[in-house]
Amino acid sequence: MISIEEFITKLEEEFDDVQSGSLQANTNYREIENWGSMHALIIIALVDTEWDVSLSGNDLKSTNTIQELYDKVASKIQ
Repeated sequence: MISIEEFITKLEEEFDDVQSGSLQANTNYREIENWGSMHALIIIALVDTEWDVSLSGNDLKSTNTIQELYDKVASKIQ
């Protein structure tokens, strides 16, 4: 698994409305401007493509910060 910093960079690259360097591990990703279901789908697709990990809607609902999301993904890597 990559570092949390690299994970954050990948997230920032996926969202057109997020400036590089603006997200932190303790950022509540649901509070990203214009957050919506499309962002959730982007995260699910990113994680599946990059790390071959399937995230469910419940996985996203159980996390708030980027650190929690990172930890969830890391826990599913085999």
